[in-house]
Amino acid sequence: MQRPSKAAALAEHLLDLMAGEVPCEQRLVELGHLAPQLAGAVWRSQLPDTVERELAAVEQADILVVATPVYRGSYTGLFKHFFDFIHQDALIDKPVLLAATGGSERHALMIDHQLRPLFSFFQARTLPLGVYATDKDFVDYRLRDEALIQRARLAVERALPLIGLTLDARFSAAEEAVAA
Repeated sequence: MQRPSKAAALAEHLLDLMAGEVPCEQRLVELGHLAPQLAGAVWRSQLPDTVERELAAVEQADILVVATPVYRGSYTGLFKHFFDFIHQDALIDKPVLLAATGGSERHALMIDHQLRPLFSFFQARTLPLGVYATDKDFVDYRLRDEALIQRARLAVERALPLIGLTLDARFSAAEEAVAA
């Protein structure tokens, strides 16, 4: 991911919308900065501490907003390589809001045909509405298209009940553990 990045800008927009509804600590993991440290690693034990911290942050998050640029009709190889190191049980029932950016509308279904199956493998709870943006939806790496802004709001709005259920379940489990 290069900086400035439309995928990062979209992720930040969605994170801000979510933070307005659910009190949370935001953390943006930008894979472009990690690329040199991921190169050549086959096993998680081969990764430096900086990458390990980012992997742990993803695994321990209550909610994920995942955004990637489309590359040749799918997510990038760097994106896949990063998620290859995520423990296969770490994302079970975790709410995940899916988003992607691309040069044209041709790749809009990439969210449902590429990202959703990947997070299904992890048994994550992919949220009902994904957000796809094209180059024309941005001006100076900020969303400008009103229809897209409304879709982003709607995606977060529809996600809130599922996020609430997940957070309530985790809170109840933590209370039971403390009471035991």
